[in-house]
Amino acid sequence: MQSLLILITQAIQLYIWVIIISAVLSWLIAFNVINTQNRFVYTVVDILYRLTEPALRPIRRILPDLGGIDISPVVLLLLLYFVQNLIWEIYGSYAASF
Repeated sequence: MQSLLILITQAIQLYIWVIIISAVLSWLIAFNVINTQNRFVYTVVDILYRLTEPALRPIRRILPDLGGIDISPVVLLLLLYFVQNLIWEIYGSYAASF
């Protein structure tokens, strides 16, 4: 059971890094540091968008408009950290009962 929890935790950690990289790339594109005309950059940005957008879209619908500031990645990161800690707390209480 612990191996499954470790796998889930590692998957959450990997997705957290994908969100962070996606946010940083969006800032670099917004400030014209990275050019999306480059095919490799476009492919990386597209892959990251496809990985993060299904989780960010519902959060963006709930959050109020903050005038160009997108805090949905921060909210998603907090939710993922919460779920990760919740998994280990539940496992800890489950393991302690035996």
